[in-house]
Amino acid sequence: MTRAVRVAVDALGGDRAPEEIVAGALAARMEGIEPILFGPRAQLERLAPGVEIVDAPESVGMDEKPGEAVRTKRASSLFAACRAVADGSADAVISAGNTGAFLAAGLVEIGRLRGVHRPAIAVPLPTTRGGVSILIDGGANADARPEHLLQFAHMGTVFAQDVLGVDDPSVALLSIGEEPEKGNRLVRETNDLLAGAGLRFTGNVEGRDLLLGTADVMVCDGFTGNVALKTLEGGLAVAFASLREEVTATLRGKVGGLLIRPAARRLRERLNPDTYGGAYLLGLKGLVVIAHGNSSRTAIENAVRLAARGVEGGVVARLAESLAAEPAPAPS
Repeated sequence: MTRAVRVAVDALGGDRAPEEIVAGALAARMEGIEPILFGPRAQLERLAPGVEIVDAPESVGMDEKPGEAVRTKRASSLFAACRAVADGSADAVISAGNTGAFLAAGLVEIGRLRGVHRPAIAVPLPTTRGGVSILIDGGANADARPEHLLQFAHMGTVFAQDVLGVDDPSVALLSIGEEPEKGNRLVRETNDLLAGAGLRFTGNVEGRDLLLGTADVMVCDGFTGNVALKTLEGGLAVAFASLREEVTATLRGKVGGLLIRPAARRLRERLNPDTYGGAYLLGLKGLVVIAHGNSSRTAIENAVRLAARGVEGGVVARLAESLAAEPAPAPS
């Protein structure tokens, strides 16, 4: 691109807002990336002198219902940041705030791409092979139909190609068994659709495959995806905490811990969600990145960079092109 990518940052979204959000945005500020902070001007000017600020003192709480936020919080930092993408004053938007409200703000202020009925969250997952797989949907749609999951697969494929640089992404369906007849009705019907969709569909995968790199794109409904992600996140946290306790429990363990510390640090960094920063909400007319509610400054920095890569890769335009060639699912 010939100019800097302008990323709208909801400075009031997230458990650690605004200090960690602002610090992360500042860390991502570089030649080629220009963050714009949305929040109370006086406070943000003290935290980030010299950075462009849009005054939006109202915030959306983490526990607020999306519908209520749409009715009463259109002047908030979250909605204002989304409007900046809609009116072209920003190229992308990120927030670590209320996910449901962020989805609602994206739908109301930015709008869906033509033919998209269910935007979906595409979550990058580190793999033991050293690359990244995409899980889609990570939580935007608790209920979905087979046609929606087919569309998620197409969107995830575009993501893998244009952001991750995978030439011919493989697609798999998250289920309770590898056999095509395994799973509930949604999974079985989706399997049939994917088998005839012209994608490189490799069949079903199980939860144990999430970090193995078995497929480049793993498809599921948002309920299943969100449960899988939080289970994975909790399991990793417990595993690392337990290892630390065992290592420090004895003198021999402490000595061994010193020897494995470099490898353990590299592993922790690779599996840390902060390393990827956030997840794309695919299917909207603008580039939207959802960050974890408890995001640190490192996570926000990486989320801003992720947003910029999506803009540079033309993800939204490529999605629109890809989906235009596919029959849209019936409205729901």
